[in-house]
Amino acid sequence: MSRQVATMRFALAALALCAAGPAVTPAAAREVVEMPDTRYYPGTIVIRTNERRLYYVVAPGEAIRYTIAVGKAGKQWRGVKYVEEMQVDPAWSPPAEVKRDNPRLPDVIPGGSPRNPMGARVIGLGPGGEYAIHGTNMPRTVGTAASYGCFRMHNNDVIDLYARVQMGTPVVVLP
Repeated sequence: MSRQVATMRFALAALALCAAGPAVTPAAAREVVEMPDTRYYPGTIVIRTNERRLYYVVAPGEAIRYTIAVGKAGKQWRGVKYVEEMQVDPAWSPPAEVKRDNPRLPDVIPGGSPRNPMGARVIGLGPGGEYAIHGTNMPRTVGTAASYGCFRMHNNDVIDLYARVQMGTPVVVLP
């Protein structure tokens, strides 16, 4: 009888695990794709704002494509920047424009706080430091036009990208 009980407990435990789903993080919004525009060297980040996609070029004609959130209407921009800052679990101080639109925001939100809009990583763009590629605590905004000009990614994706880039990485932002 104890063998039957053990078998039944095992079956129930397996059923519970299947019902709960696998104990892994959700699928990331990234994939390796063909990059037909071969003017960009491996290691370059190319952002196509209209597509709401970020491409990290890994080889001639090949890139890792990530889904991102882009700037709201009137907050989008284009040009070339470079990675000038990299932080894990960054604290966030709202820029003056954000603070003006949301005066109740605190002056600083600590890193790791669920209220911190920077998420798990920040890849700061310069010169100027006004914009960044960063994670988000609002994953439903990824794939939309939601920011003040920064590029939001799922936290798992920004962690992946962060591990691939280095200081000075070029970031080309296209319409």
